[in-house]
Amino acid sequence: MGISGKLNHLILLTTVLTTLFVATVTADWDTDLVSDLLNLQSQSQLGIIRLNDQLVSRFLTSTKTPRPYSILMFFDAQQLHDKSELHLKEIRAEFSLVASSFISNNAAADDGDDSDSDGDTSDSRGKLFFCDIEFKESQSTFALFGVNALPHIRLIGPDAVSLKDDSIQMEQSDIARMAESMAEFVESRTKFTVGPIHRPPFLSKKQLGLIAVITLIWLPFVAKKIFAGETLLHDRKIWLLGAVFIYFFSVSGAMHNIIRKMPMFLADRNDPDKLIFFYQGSGMQLGAEGFAVGFLYTIVGLLLAFLTHLLVRVKNVMTQRVIMIIAMLISLWAVNKVVYLDNWKTGYGIHGFWPSSWN
Repeated sequence: MGISGKLNHLILLTTVLTTLFVATVTADWDTDLVSDLLNLQSQSQLGIIRLNDQLVSRFLTSTKTPRPYSILMFFDAQQLHDKSELHLKEIRAEFSLVASSFISNNAAADDGDDSDSDGDTSDSRGKLFFCDIEFKESQSTFALFGVNALPHIRLIGPDAVSLKDDSIQMEQSDIARMAESMAEFVESRTKFTVGPIHRPPFLSKKQLGLIAVITLIWLPFVAKKIFAGETLLHDRKIWLLGAVFIYFFSVSGAMHNIIRKMPMFLADRNDPDKLIFFYQGSGMQLGAEGFAVGFLYTIVGLLLAFLTHLLVRVKNVMTQRVIMIIAMLISLWAVNKVVYLDNWKTGYGIHGFWPSSWN
């Protein structure tokens, strides 16, 4: 073998060794980053890592792509927590529920099934991290992402090079619909499963015990009132008001607002001093919007009840006709407002047609 052949072999061997060395160093570096993130995550009670400009540089801007992890980042500002229309405290609480649920669900899945069918280990806990960042501590990062309005949540994937252009912003509708919608966003944008949201119980064990004791103490007095017919349940006016309330509660979407924890209104992203009470789009309904529609429905329902139960007892025919016309006009106005709102939100129109026999 000539000198040139030995030189080629030496170059090839050097290239292979260099490639192996770089790959090993890169793998060790990635492993160190994941380990550091897991360590920071374990130090947080809710599983949310508090980032700052230095940590963002270390885990995002200074790392090579693709990274071995994704980050869902919540942008926060303590000075805006007092603005109730932004609901930052409530949204961050829901964000923490998604984080803790993801960690606990995937920890249980990993403990129950440490390997897949091919024998490869799976650890979802090291693939997706939930982080938050505060404006006063990290103004450079806010500028880097181009964040100029809150609430704001972004998903930074493994291949994101430009944090502003390559990351994915969560829509306001997903943020407003709270933890379940946030989990759907994560599952639709990543390959991970968040799992069920673990919400804390409404009442603690001590509170339940206290309620039980009070109930036992008051039970004899309540029973005495019931048998004597002296309770509010024996008052017809209470039943009437209760029926109207249940009707309004049903048609206004109040149960939807409670389950989804929908805000009454939102702040306009273009003008923070302006409030949005009606959200244009079929995927979301604000609390004030539902109450407005429920109020219109209730007006029509009460007018119908008045006409069928009270107006029929009026003996003057002219009075009946006048009140009937007024009730019909008010009902027509209310229904027209509901139809207009539905058309504005969804783009679907409702059209009337004459009977075919009239043509």
